[in-house]
Amino acid sequence: MIGALLPAGVESAESFHDPEDPPALFPEEEALLANAVDKRRREFTTVRACARTALGRLGLAPSPIVPGQRGAPQWPAGVIGSMTHCAGYRAAAVAHAADMLTIGLDAEPNQPLPNGGVRELVTRPEEHGWLARLAAERPGVCWDRLVFSAKESVYKAWFPLTHRWLDFEDAVIEVDAVAGTFTARLLTPDPLLEVTGNRLSGFSGRWLARDGLIVTAIAVPRDGLPAAA
Repeated sequence: MIGALLPAGVESAESFHDPEDPPALFPEEEALLANAVDKRRREFTTVRACARTALGRLGLAPSPIVPGQRGAPQWPAGVIGSMTHCAGYRAAAVAHAADMLTIGLDAEPNQPLPNGGVRELVTRPEEHGWLARLAAERPGVCWDRLVFSAKESVYKAWFPLTHRWLDFEDAVIEVDAVAGTFTARLLTPDPLLEVTGNRLSGFSGRWLARDGLIVTAIAVPRDGLPAAA
């Protein structure tokens, strides 16, 4: 499922269930689960098994994957990647840093966002028009949840490049319902933030709604950002 959203040069692996006999963790990972409930242990273990499978497809040996700053995974030297998990789904994608600049993945249940102001927190006024239109035209997709997922993928792609927080209100999402793509326009105080000599003002990504899930992905090639003016 996730592989359909990713370009050549990115390796991925996914799982729709947690194995009855979970794979072993590295000691550094096991230490993080000392007080974890079973649900947390299972999702943590399975998503790392996916990550190690993807790393193996890059020709790399298994290694521990522990969270770093703000929980971002710490990948082996020379590798970039992203992981995601939700009920019934775990996935990871990795690439050589020489080929890809950043990756962001997110998976969510294809269900409306909870009541209680969550939709207002996640979405911006600029998004409300197309959200209402697509909800009427294609009710089989929970478009507000798609916005949430896209912004999660944006953050996961953004943070390794900037090491800065990005809130839901800091990005405007536009979706192409036919092509299965989306764009994110960043509204940070300095939206033309320079990253490795390039300008970072937004991202393009792809999405898929299937089997009760919404999955979004961003993968930016090493030369995929606009040149600085």
